[in-house]
Parts: sequence; C-alpha cells; structure tokens
Amino acid sequence: MKTFSEILLQTDFSRDDLVTLLLAEDDNRQQLFQRAQAMKLQTVGNKVYFRGLVEFSNICAKDCLYCGIRKSNEKVIRYEATDDEILEACRFAWQNRFGSVVLQSGELLSPSFVNRVDLLLRKIKKISNGELGITLSCGEQSIETYRQWRESGAHRYLLRVESSNPDLYRKIHPENDFYSFDRRLQALKDIKATGYQVGTGVMIGFPFQTIEDLADDLLFFKQIDVDMVGMGPYIEHEDTPLYKFRNLIETKQERFDLALKMIATLRLLMPDINIAAATALQAIDPAGREKALTIGANIIMPNLTPCIYRKEYQLYEDKPCLDEDAELCRNCLEARIEMAGCKIGYGEWGDSKHYFK
Repeated sequence: MKTFSEILLQTDFSRDDLVTLLLAEDDNRQQLFQRAQAMKLQTVGNKVYFRGLVEFSNICAKDCLYCGIRKSNEKVIRYEATDDEILEACRFAWQNRFGSVVLQSGELLSPSFVNRVDLLLRKIKKISNGELGITLSCGEQSIETYRQWRESGAHRYLLRVESSNPDLYRKIHPENDFYSFDRRLQALKDIKATGYQVGTGVMIGFPFQTIEDLADDLLFFKQIDVDMVGMGPYIEHEDTPLYKFRNLIETKQERFDLALKMIATLRLLMPDINIAAATALQAIDPAGREKALTIGANIIMPNLTPCIYRKEYQLYEDKPCLDEDAELCRNCLEARIEMAGCKIGYGEWGDSKHYFK
C-alpha cells in the first residue's frame, strides 16, 4: 500500500489517490499544501493575475436550486448596468493595468442579450486599444453565439458545471430539459471547439455530495481538458430550495478546509492550468483568498461591479466586498497578495499555460 508521501510524488492520480489527498489531516494536510505550493512555483510561477469582475446583470432565465439570483427569487431587485457603467469599470481595469476583465451575468438566451454582449466586447477592445483580455461568464449559449463573441474579442469562457455527477446535478436543478447535464457538457465542448480557453468549476460541500464525488470532479476537469478552474465552498442562501437541506452539510470551516484541499490537489493533478482563489473563500475566512494563493491558486478577481448593484448579485449569503469601490478593492487586494508572498502580473493577460500546450 502506498504511503501518503508516495502519492504526493506521483504525476498521475487514481480516484483512490485523490480521495486520500482530500481526506488529509494534520501533518499530511501540511505536506499536501507544501507540495502544491512547490508545484505552483515550478509550473506557473509566483505571479497572481487579476481578472476585474463586472457583474453587469442579475437577470436570469434559470432557476437553479442553490442560487440566490434564481429566477423565482422575488426578493431580488433585478438590475442591468448601463453600457457606460460597464465600460467605465473596464476602463478602470485597463488604466490600473489589471490585464483582464470578466463580464458575468445571469443566463439569458435572447437575441437582444447576445447582441448587447457582442457590442460590449467590441467597445471594450476599442477603449483599451485591444489590450484588455476578456473572459465571459454568461451561461449556456449556442455554438454560433460562442463563435460570434469569440470573433468580437472574448478569448476565455467560464461555465461552471457545479457537479460532474449527473445524478447530483439533477438534485440541485429543476427537473426539465432546460437543466440537462448533457446540455451543460455539450456547451463546454462547444466553447472548446470555438477556440476559447475553457473554464469550469464546482461547489464544494453542498448537500448530498461525497468526497468520492469531489475526486470525480477533479478527474472530470482533467478528462475534458480544462484550462482554468474556479471553485469554492458551497455557502447556503436562505431564499433557495436547497437551504432546507442545510442540516446535511458540514460546518463552514470544514467546507473551507475542503475547498483548500481541492485547490491543492488540483494543482498536483493539472499543474499548468489557471486556478482562481474564489471570493466565497473570503466569505468564510477573512484571509481565505490569500490562503488559496499560497497553496496553488494563481488568479484573483477584484470586484469592479458598481457598488449600487453589488448587494443584488448575491449567489450566496455573506458575500464580501459589497461596499468597497474599485479603488479600495484594488488597494486591499494588492496588500493581501503581498502578504501571501506573491507578485501581481500587472498588464498581463495571464493566459493558461495549459491552453498553449
């Protein structure tokens, strides 16, 4: 039987190996984190890349059972930032040498939404002299839409799958074809086929999920050959159907610890991808994102959403940084990243090395 130290030194991992790593405690946990940090430095270096996050609309056609901005949540005040507000946030990112922005919204399929995003992409490229990298996170679309947006300037796309287990996927979504796991998977394949750097991610520690499910999630990332991953601890929201199962989940601290082990283990499994330090980590631990940076993550997303909208884009409760303007958020993150012993890759897109392989 392999020792923990022997598993850590492997370059290929079985499901059982991953389960062992995810169950690590005490000295083994420390060994895992040290190994992941060394792997990060060796493969992607010590730089952290900014993705200025602009949550430009919380209007969503989907009714996912875990999400605070789900269509059926009537307590949410819906908003759409104006083009000028979005472009001002992107201009701030460009002038402050963030390198990249993320345009994120609820999932909409209408032609007017598709055309609006297309126009925004062109305007962002124009105001930044083509210098700003652009990631989109706008849900499932047709392959034609992905292609159109790609041609207009987007080059990374994040579409979280939330769970790679089809049965679990069904448990956290309404039961109809609009929420098909196969449809989600096809969207990821379409995104890859149109030339994007592909990103996905999962929630960690939600009801009904097991350690084996999380090990399978990691193997799923490798199987579909992702370029970037954004994943964080599940944080319940009282205005969602999944909230009634909160007695089935671990404590927030346990979910936080598991999320860190997922990040570290993923860095060993896929050494050259980009891994985000999710904001949800900071919702549990004030230093959560820095801790993620020290054990494998290399992407951070300062929130550039206009402050007047931020409290209405709460996918989960206790979301941090709701009242910090872009300037304050940037200064805070600069200090935090320095404390974590990392450098900021100013003015760099910070593309996934894995993508170019």
